[in-house]
Amino acid sequence: MKIAVTYENGQIFQHFGHTAQFKMYEVEDGTIVNAEVVDTMGSGHGALIGFLQTNGVEILICGGIGGGAQMALAQAGIRLFGGVAGSADAAVEALLAQKLVYNPAVRCDHHDHEHGEGGHTCGSHSCH
Repeated sequence: MKIAVTYENGQIFQHFGHTAQFKMYEVEDGTIVNAEVVDTMGSGHGALIGFLQTNGVEILICGGIGGGAQMALAQAGIRLFGGVAGSADAAVEALLAQKLVYNPAVRCDHHDHEHGEGGHTCGSHSCH
C-alpha cells in the first residue's frame, strides 16, 4: 500500500492544492518499508491528483483541502484523511495503528493555519 502526506519540513502541509512536496510511504503488512520525499512538479488539485495516481497512491493524509479536490480524490479511488496537522511520520504511524485523528468533513475554508505573514483562514484567498 502507498500512503502520501502533504509535506513541508517534517510537518503536514496545510494546503493540498499548493503542496510542493509529498512524503510517500510504502507499507507492507502494517509496517513502513520505505519512505521518501518527492517534489510534486506542479500545483492545483488536478495536477496533484494525477501525480498521486501515477505513483500508485491509495491513501492521502493532508491538512486543508477543498471540496473539488475531495471529489476528484474519491473519483480516483484515493482514500482521504484530511484536517490533520503535526508530524507527517507520526500521522502515518497513527493511521497504521488505527488511531489517526482526522476530520471527515474538512473543508479548506474552515481551517486556520499560519503563513509567514501571520494567521488567516484559507477562505481569504483562492484555494485549490
